[in-house]
Amino acid sequence: MIGQLLEELRHTSWLEAVAALSGISYVWLIMRRQRLGWPVGALSSIIYVYLSAANRLPMQSVLQAYYVLMSAYGWFSWTRNAREESGRVYRWSWRRHLLAVAVIVLISIASARWLAQETHAAWPMLDSLTTWSSFFATWLIARSVLDNWLYWICTDAVMVFLFGSRGLVATSLLFSIYGIVAVFGYFSWLRTYRAVSA
Repeated sequence: MIGQLLEELRHTSWLEAVAALSGISYVWLIMRRQRLGWPVGALSSIIYVYLSAANRLPMQSVLQAYYVLMSAYGWFSWTRNAREESGRVYRWSWRRHLLAVAVIVLISIASARWLAQETHAAWPMLDSLTTWSSFFATWLIARSVLDNWLYWICTDAVMVFLFGSRGLVATSLLFSIYGIVAVFGYFSWLRTYRAVSA
């Protein structure tokens, strides 16, 4: 199995490799609350707009375009947060999260039905669910909400399968790494939340 994985990684295109490496750099920088992560993430997302569309994952392509826009918003939001609130991290109540999850599921069902009827999407429900979860989690990152990492842990686990099933092994591996970093990100931001709240 390891041998097969290494063989498939050898066939990774240079474009996917650049996207994956810049994606890893992005999540590492964001975990450390460094604004440079936003433009690095934009580079990765621009490449993944193309790769997702070329591999019949239309919602992932839309999601990557959204990431490019959120990179600009995240940069400015974090700049303001650092200047006005000393890099404060926020938490949401469980009620707000329950409402968010319910909305994500409902929107995902609607978009999955549309994808199944109108496109050749490979995995309509998974594509939709991970896309809408990612939209929301990215917004939470830009707003410095600690709980974004919990959404990412769940979403990244599904993305490993989603991209792996389409033969994008480097990207599947990237999402495995994202999931691991998300765990560290949660605890890193939790320390910041506790320190600033105290």
